[in-house]
Amino acid sequence: MNQSNTPTLPVQLANLSPLAQLRAGRLAERTTRLLVGLWLYGASIALMVEGAVGSSPWDVFHLGAALHLPWSFGALMIVSALGVLLAWIPLRQMPGLGTILNAALLGPFADINMAILPGPAGLPQQVAYAAAGIVVCAFATALYVGAQLGPGPRDGLMTGLARRTGWSIRRVRTAIEVTVLVAGVMLGGMAGPGTLAFALAVGPLTQFFLRYLVVPLEVPARIQLDISMNTTNPNPERQIS
Repeated sequence: MNQSNTPTLPVQLANLSPLAQLRAGRLAERTTRLLVGLWLYGASIALMVEGAVGSSPWDVFHLGAALHLPWSFGALMIVSALGVLLAWIPLRQMPGLGTILNAALLGPFADINMAILPGPAGLPQQVAYAAAGIVVCAFATALYVGAQLGPGPRDGLMTGLARRTGWSIRRVRTAIEVTVLVAGVMLGGMAGPGTLAFALAVGPLTQFFLRYLVVPLEVPARIQLDISMNTTNPNPERQIS
């Protein structure tokens, strides 16, 4: 039997260096997934904001910070992303093309989507906007994280903490969202039922979509995969399930 030293790993996230991410194959497909995922994430932000029944916890934080700083919503997204990147240092989380594009494009994509999305006509449509925003956010997150070109700043914090603690993605994501929500409310950001629904639902939904959206990579067998997606098992090689 012919054995290759670059096996395909279909349902795992690899902790690769930025250069190894670019060399891991299927680059055109993965870059497309990354950009589509970022655009959809911007759409999810617009849906939650326009729905006006409670934005996502991060956007509650951004809106709260905007009350104290003379910066636009998009500018605050960029600044907060840079701040989160500082937390990557002790986690030894590796950035990549996706990290850079997330920090640079997510704010403008959100602004564009908010400009073109029609306002909801009444409470039922507001609730529909919020529900769609939650699902689209989880799908978009799984799409661009699954492209394995480096997670965005906030998602890198999520995957880095999952790798270091052994907690599942759903547990880490939910903990982050709840923490950010509390900070945003303390700053004066307006939360609502949609905010609570987002904080509790986006982690499990992201976990679900990741099962189907991680792009299989060809990486050297010596590279150890050490990201936990759904288990507290300390084994450094884990699968999404």
